[in-house]
Amino acid sequence: MPAPAQPAHYDLRQPDAHVIHDDAEALRIAHQVAALLRTGAAERDRRREVPADVVDAFSNSGLWGITVPREYGGAEVSFATLAQVIAIVSAADPSLGQIPQNHYCLLEDLRLQGSPEQQRFFFDLVLRGHRFANALSETGGKTVQDIRTRLVAEADGYRIDGRKGYCTGSLYAHWIGVLALDAQDRAQLAFVPRNTPGLVVVDDWSSMGQRTTSSGTVLLDGLRVPAFNLLPTYRSYESPTLAGPFAQLTTAAIDAGIGRAALDDTIAFVRQHARPWIDAKVDHASEDPLTIIQIGSLEIHQEAAEALLERAGWALDAAKPAPDEDNVAAASVAVAKAKVLTTEVAIEASNRLFELGGTRSSLLQHNFDRHWRNARVHTLHDPVRWKYHLVGNWALNAVKPPRHDWN
Repeated sequence: MPAPAQPAHYDLRQPDAHVIHDDAEALRIAHQVAALLRTGAAERDRRREVPADVVDAFSNSGLWGITVPREYGGAEVSFATLAQVIAIVSAADPSLGQIPQNHYCLLEDLRLQGSPEQQRFFFDLVLRGHRFANALSETGGKTVQDIRTRLVAEADGYRIDGRKGYCTGSLYAHWIGVLALDAQDRAQLAFVPRNTPGLVVVDDWSSMGQRTTSSGTVLLDGLRVPAFNLLPTYRSYESPTLAGPFAQLTTAAIDAGIGRAALDDTIAFVRQHARPWIDAKVDHASEDPLTIIQIGSLEIHQEAAEALLERAGWALDAAKPAPDEDNVAAASVAVAKAKVLTTEVAIEASNRLFELGGTRSSLLQHNFDRHWRNARVHTLHDPVRWKYHLVGNWALNAVKPPRHDWN
């Protein structure tokens, strides 16, 4: 018999978050947090460790609460601002940029399907600095929608049994959102305190990239959940909502940040350390005409990706007041376009870094390979080849995208 999985330990302290009040403050604090996270990012990747002080400083900054609706005390920043915040933080450390991504998605679930009482309770926790993580996906099924975890009604609430994978941020979370199917095979979302008996976080994430996202396993064995903590998340796809485009927007923003980080390090290394090729007959690599062309191409594609990301945020903002079949579809298409470019530029920039930086850029002391590893792993979230299909089918045949988490 294999040994039972050992629960992971992480120092979860009492949160004490600042409350951000508007978009401008959110962007200003995002840059401050990015400066903090940039220091030590390469070493955290190398060691696969994030000190609790770093995560606490991030969440206590108030950035994890910026989507809380104004009626509950939050800034309710625009979707375009949220995407920019995620990209700014992810350019400093994309693993830490990713850990609140599902936190934001869970808050969007609350906005869409939570009762006023649930919203008041959980949004207050978030503004105080509580961190939410996901236990949504499962490994081994035929597709990503093949969910085996079950929710069973009992006299005093509900019971959940199952096994979850890719549970980003679970090690650092105060609360975990667990997806399970009820007796009618409908998706329900349960909000569960991290220390609840029957819930075990296993720190077994071993991917080559995004190493410190804690995207490992969560085990659910006789996990008991009161009815108050349950959300009927299936309703978000029975009618047009922004649940899918929102999730995709936050994902694309992380890739945009990875691309920007790789490009910034490429420019700095070329200026300071790279050597020009002998046939260029120049004194510095930054004067090499073929290097200049490559940097120009990367800068143009990176800015195009960021512009499409911003435009996608605007599309969500436009649809938010009254989502319908047409404007939700338009938002999905806008996000798909952004996701294509953010994916491709992140991979391209992290690859070109070595070509333009030369052999010395590959030395372990720089750990520049983390950019490529992060880009290659995070862009596997869902296949970008299907984004081309989605956009083409919309342009050619006026076919609206299917409604699910990946559109």
